[in-house]
Amino acid sequence: MSPHPIVARRLLYAARGIRDFADGYVTILVPIYLLALGIGPREIGILGTVALLGSACFTLAFGHLGARLSPKYLLVFAAVIMTATGFLLASTQRFEFLVAIAFFGTINPAVGNANIFIPLEHAVLTKLSEAHERTRSFSHYSLFGALAAALGALAVSGSDVLMRIGLSQIAAAQLLFLLYGVLGALVGLLYFLIPVEHERPTAENPAGLGPSRHAVYRLALLFSIDAFAGGLAVQSLLFLWLYQRFGLSLQVAAWFFFGAGLLSAFSFPVATWLARHIGLVRTMVYTHIPSSIFLIAAAFSPSLELALFFLLLRAALSQMDIPARASYVMAIVSPPERAAAASVTSVPRSLASALGPAIAGLLIATHHLIWPLLLCGGLKIAYDFGLLYMFRNVKPPEEVLA
Repeated sequence: MSPHPIVARRLLYAARGIRDFADGYVTILVPIYLLALGIGPREIGILGTVALLGSACFTLAFGHLGARLSPKYLLVFAAVIMTATGFLLASTQRFEFLVAIAFFGTINPAVGNANIFIPLEHAVLTKLSEAHERTRSFSHYSLFGALAAALGALAVSGSDVLMRIGLSQIAAAQLLFLLYGVLGALVGLLYFLIPVEHERPTAENPAGLGPSRHAVYRLALLFSIDAFAGGLAVQSLLFLWLYQRFGLSLQVAAWFFFGAGLLSAFSFPVATWLARHIGLVRTMVYTHIPSSIFLIAAAFSPSLELALFFLLLRAALSQMDIPARASYVMAIVSPPERAAAASVTSVPRSLASALGPAIAGLLIATHHLIWPLLLCGGLKIAYDFGLLYMFRNVKPPEEVLA
């Protein structure tokens, strides 16, 4: 463990917060930018798919390197990619270049869940936390990210302010992309300052998956179902869905995603409390199923107000499984397996979620507006029942000892 675990965790929380603030406005800004360039929903969905595919490729590469190289320096390198992404986005309007930036860069149609930073941050945070405080650490980590993402969603309305002082919508978006690049540099500095030691693999503790591989593979399969479903309703596509169906304005969207982000953030401490009382798996399942029901209800809502109401109810529950899921994966594997386990469970998620945006974009473009949300909710409920059935008796050490 780091000689200064509290300081190190705070630096990691701060980096996560800044990164998610940037993602919070970029996920909404990218479809706005593309629409302003005359690019339609189908192409926006394809861009989201390409971004998630690129994220999966980098996550796989970083996962293999994570046990051999310091995750800290891999995080710094990822932040360099984030910086380059912002500056390159601000410099082009050609769709084919934007697609290339989406694949090789760090823009993401979803906030926080599927990107190259997550497995590395999980491995570092687990190393910085004792077993009894691991779930709480992941809850704080998710809380910082969600609060920052909520503020980022609100900050997207700053493009309207820039337009009122004379900038075009395209120029305003490009200025915010430059800010994304600057924030990436700040994130890299924070990662560099984290005082964490790197344990190199040995003959006794080799890198990669060992005795936990079968459990990790089953989790990866289940998480892939959940991620594919989530890809149908990532934040960028959810904004596009609301815009196409109800004509949602940018100002209302900013406040809605801000409110949704706050509800998600304040659900994380509740998830920690629930996990102590009913266990990590039940916390994931019992909060996830109602959130999916609310999403399905939003799909059938006849008015914007009712749809936003159901989506806010969903936001209050849908993210509670995130700290529980991350803590659970790290708990049921041995320390040398953690980097590989984080990668193996993250990469299939990214690959599976990559299919969703293109499908959702096509459905929206062809005016089948109910189906993205309906499919998302139904598949997530199926995932929850599968997780409960397959892992109800696989408990982390703290639950076994309780």
